[in-house]
Amino acid sequence: MNNEKLSIAKSANAFWRRSGGKGYIMNARERYINTMSFKAVDRIPNYELGVWGQTYQRWLDEGAREEDIKGDWFRGEPKAAELDRREYIKLKFDPLPGLHKVIEETERYIVYIDNWGQTRRGLKEGEVRGTRMSMDTFMDFYVKTRVDFLEFKKHFDSKLPERYPADWEKKKIEWKKRDFPLYLCDNCGFAGLYWNLREMMGTERLSYAFYDQPELVHEILDFFVEYFMQVTEKALNEVEIDTFICNEDFACKSGPLLSPATYREFFLPRHKQMFNFVKSKGVKFIELDSDGNIEPLIPLIIEAGATCIWPLEGAAGMDPVKVRKEYGKDVALIGGIDKRKLFGNKRMIDEELEKKLLPLREEGGYIPTIDHTISPEVSYENFKYYIERKKKLLQTM
Repeated sequence: MNNEKLSIAKSANAFWRRSGGKGYIMNARERYINTMSFKAVDRIPNYELGVWGQTYQRWLDEGAREEDIKGDWFRGEPKAAELDRREYIKLKFDPLPGLHKVIEETERYIVYIDNWGQTRRGLKEGEVRGTRMSMDTFMDFYVKTRVDFLEFKKHFDSKLPERYPADWEKKKIEWKKRDFPLYLCDNCGFAGLYWNLREMMGTERLSYAFYDQPELVHEILDFFVEYFMQVTEKALNEVEIDTFICNEDFACKSGPLLSPATYREFFLPRHKQMFNFVKSKGVKFIELDSDGNIEPLIPLIIEAGATCIWPLEGAAGMDPVKVRKEYGKDVALIGGIDKRKLFGNKRMIDEELEKKLLPLREEGGYIPTIDHTISPEVSYENFKYYIERKKKLLQTM
């Protein structure tokens, strides 16, 4: 953040304190920056992560107006939720031209190779608005040997102009006047280091590769760190960016998919390199995303330089109050509201919000959201009640 913007945020914070919380309404950027910095705000930001296609259709069937629930949830577009605006720099990190090819297709299933070379079998039946009823079955992965990787590297030319939006020059001008936080990369745009390894090798093969092919894993990781820096350097040099979002998804319900020792050897130095790179370009916040229970890795994630973790999946035992008690202000938090509590009644919703939000509200560094995209077990009535109740509790004064 440059000195002018930092001064604005500090002045807003000071004025808000002097006014006793009255007479000053922060903009979305000031509100986010102060929350992530554990400073006073007029209210906590209102964010959510999105809905399944099936959920979207259920809400329409229950009387929701499409103009109220359509749009990009991460960017704060749906009117019904009254979300704060965020914006994401949409760079293309995926393989270009990629390896996509349809192998077989019936009325019920499609078998295909995706851009990352993964052979997948997807259930078409029950698909709603682009969301399948279940995850695809992953049948095979592209990278098994170093020869495979060297061939795959040909799809990652960092200098291809199409990796940047066609309206990049226009966007740069618009973002200079913004009053909302700006993220480097779309959510899951770059994904992350473990994420990309898994896309190339699959979870099982990768788990063996840490022990059987460590030289190959190191080589792939070094390549992706360099590739990331090459693609993003132009954006970092030309735009003032608030946050880098790094998606990893390296845990399941019972714990991480890699040990702390494996993280320390393979990922800690590379995460440090990436995070230090973006910070050297003025990015202040690093948000690391992983589903599942990442508790054993949190100290190392903090050591790597991440400033925030999310979405704190309730079904995996991730509790923002517990994490805050253990790590204090070493890391900010987003998420943590167990989506399953919205399956029930209003009392369950109240209890969940009060249990998670109230203990953290005054000390800052926490933005409550549902702990992933909202599944179709959630009625529109319950969602509306959750949003209205949450908005009241987001008020800090």
